[in-house]
Amino acid sequence: MNNTYIRVTVMLFILVMIVGCETLSYGQVLDAGNAVELRSYQTRAFDTTDKVQTLRTIIATMQDLSFVIDKADAELGSVSATRLDGYELRLTVTVRPRGDSQLLVRANAQWELVAVEEQQLYQDFFTSLEKSMFLAAHQVD
Repeated sequence: MNNTYIRVTVMLFILVMIVGCETLSYGQVLDAGNAVELRSYQTRAFDTTDKVQTLRTIIATMQDLSFVIDKADAELGSVSATRLDGYELRLTVTVRPRGDSQLLVRANAQWELVAVEEQQLYQDFFTSLEKSMFLAAHQVD
């Protein structure tokens, strides 16, 4: 009797451990699709290889959108800035090469330490950045 009790207890324990260790649920699969969609809002490719000029244009665009630059690192290819309009909006933009002829620019926004997932904020930023990139590329010295 005692041996049967131990076996049943061990089997229940193993069953609970297996069920408790589930790592991928249906909801997580759907969230992965949302992450891909969010990344598509956050990322744009530009036909340039001039990383420094692109970072300068990003900084100017952020300042035009009332952000205060907190940190910029040309070596890492990142710029972080904050905008305070009654709330704290933090925007971090990274630049990295994509192939031999493009740079990939990715923006990541946080509103009071919560990731921003609304497409409009990213569209507004990239619309302004695209205009600035166009003007910088066609600037006559």
